Amino acid sequence: MKLNTKIHLFSTFLTVVIISMMNIGVYFLFEEMAFDTEYTQLNSDVDELITALSKMGEHDDAATILRTFIPANGAIRVNDSKGELKLFVQTVNDVNDYHPKFEVGERYSIGTFQGTPILSISKPVIWVDGEVTEVQTMKLLVDVEKNLDFLRLILFGVTLVGMLLMAASSITLGRIITRPIKKLIHTMSQSRLSGKYEKISVSSSRKDEMAQMGIAFNEMMEQLEQNYNKQEQFVSDASHELKTPLTVIESYAKLLSRHGFSNTDIAKESVQAIINETSRMKEMISQMLLLAKSNEQKVSSFETVDVFDLVAAALQSMGTAYNRKFLLKGEGPIYANTDLEQLRQLLFIILDNARKYSEKEIKTIISENEEGTKISIMDYGNGIPKKDLERIFDRFYRVDEDRNRKTGGTGLGMAIAKDIAMRISAELTIESTVGFGTTIHIFIPKNQILIDF
Repeated sequence: MKLNTKIHLFSTFLTVVIISMMNIGVYFLFEEMAFDTEYTQLNSDVDELITALSKMGEHDDAATILRTFIPANGAIRVNDSKGELKLFVQTVNDVNDYHPKFEVGERYSIGTFQGTPILSISKPVIWVDGEVTEVQTMKLLVDVEKNLDFLRLILFGVTLVGMLLMAASSITLGRIITRPIKKLIHTMSQSRLSGKYEKISVSSSRKDEMAQMGIAFNEMMEQLEQNYNKQEQFVSDASHELKTPLTVIESYAKLLSRHGFSNTDIAKESVQAIINETSRMKEMISQMLLLAKSNEQKVSSFETVDVFDLVAAALQSMGTAYNRKFLLKGEGPIYANTDLEQLRQLLFIILDNARKYSEKEIKTIISENEEGTKISIMDYGNGIPKKDLERIFDRFYRVDEDRNRKTGGTGLGMAIAKDIAMRISAELTIESTVGFGTTIHIFIPKNQILIDF
């Protein structure tokens, strides 16, 4: 069963139930009020009748007094103390066959006579001979029955009109709800058939759940498209960049196969070349996977970090690991709001990069001002030409291919660093002079502008 049909049936059924319950309540309330009104009027007449009977003398005609107070479309019955009929007057034929039943505590009795409600009141009275008798006054509620019939007709018409209106509104509501769903299904089908990441149009003026669903779907498709493009880029980069080391390994393996076993020099050269290219390829794959992982959606966990202590710990670890001199200039503590783990990873990438391309000490300066905190990492290597600075953050871009092969560089380190810097809302800039060295600045602003990835 379609969603539109379910909405239509459920809303119509619920409307029928609600209107029916309301109509039943209105009907019985009106009926009770009508009976109470008739009882009030009849009870007043009965009180006058009791007063008249109490003043009745021996020579007065009791039947005449009863006919004076008999209600229209009714009757009056007088029973003696034994319950036997003493006197009876009527204005309706055959009403003498009707005997009302009075419940204890009830003010009046409602019964049915020939399909018409009949109201009965019973009160005691002292007869002229001193006997306590019971006077039963009965009245056919003809007007009440007509009003109830008319009310039933009105309530039935209200129920019918309500059903029709609800059916129309539920159909309209179902179309409003299912239209974006159908559009969503159509878009997904088109995406599946075309292989493209189609999006649905969402009005900017709409703020309801359907619009939010469309926005969420478009964001999901955009993310899927980005992930697919990143996957394709990863495969393309991997196939392109791994081709060179594999070609070198294959060439030296063939050379070793032809001459290496009889020529020790060729064997040593081939084995060393294969080891170097294998290490370089392993490092490249590791960094490519790291870069692919960094592109995944990740929520940064910002906290107050002592940047000075963090940098000092990173420099100590690098100095111990590579037996190099890493200098630190500045005074702590210096606090910043950032992601501790990602900033540590960023520092290690830049410090390792500086280590690879400089034989001298690495100098780090930490400074702070009103705008934020700056970490400057300086090496005294060969430097980077000005024409290469603009592309230094591109994937697999190498300033000097031969230098990268000697140092084991893959061209991915700075791309990863740039990605991490963007993730923690830090600014990464480079200054370099050929022959003097390179300085990389990490600026962490005080007012973070968080970026969703």
